Amino acid sequence: MKSWVLFISALAILSASSPDLERARKLYHLTEFEQSLQVLQSIPDKDGQVWELIGRNYYGAGDFKKATESLEKAVAALPRSSEAYLWLGRAYGRRAETSSPITAPGYASKARQNFERATQLNPDNLDAQSDLFEYYLEAPGFLGGGLEKARATATEMARINPAEGHWALAKLAEKRKEYSSAEDQLRRAIDAAPHQVGRFIDLARLFTKQGRYQEADQSLAKAEQIAPDSPKLIFAKADLYIKSKRNLGVARELLKKYLSLALTPDDPSRSEAEKLLKQVQGS
Repeated sequence: MKSWVLFISALAILSASSPDLERARKLYHLTEFEQSLQVLQSIPDKDGQVWELIGRNYYGAGDFKKATESLEKAVAALPRSSEAYLWLGRAYGRRAETSSPITAPGYASKARQNFERATQLNPDNLDAQSDLFEYYLEAPGFLGGGLEKARATATEMARINPAEGHWALAKLAEKRKEYSSAEDQLRRAIDAAPHQVGRFIDLARLFTKQGRYQEADQSLAKAEQIAPDSPKLIFAKADLYIKSKRNLGVARELLKKYLSLALTPDDPSRSEAEKLLKQVQGS
């Protein structure tokens, strides 16, 4: 076949694939993971971007094995993509959480390695720094975790975003049961980003953990003033009420409302909300 015919054929594939990829992305952001996967699977010549989105969809759908398999193909095709390594790390992290004690350490180590690679490729990738920080904070030393590593990563986060740096230092203080210091750092995070609902939720979680329910409710009320319809806030309120075994009827209605909303992949999953709803209905 002549070279110009091959060139035209390649252009035809690209022109067919690009709209499909954009359609699949829109479906993904609507959490229509199965529909997005159907579109992506129909693309004949899958490049790194396609494999990455396939992996994200499998992740969102809770199939972490297929997510890692797809994202391994994505990083092979996109070896300089910090985002692809970040998502591969997340997928291995979830495999570690959901697998047996025998296989979990191997998956956890792969999660760390991919988070570290993501931050090496792009030190300004705040999501990657944040996920690496949480890994270092929670993982035992034999799996590459450690509080000193977490503190160093918190410093990187503060360089990128001061509010996120304070949040990380709050998590470190909480890990050490230094609750007064954790509260101070969260208040600094709020001062640095006063319209960020998530920091008020974090403060409410800290208060709930200490049994300071009135202060927790006050923090949630401030978050509600900023974004009353925030799905994250609705879910968090229900979750905190259930954890503290209070306002269970309100929690039940909040979860029903949450499940009726149009969610994004950044929101807690529907399966998490359904699990909480089943828990509160059985109480």
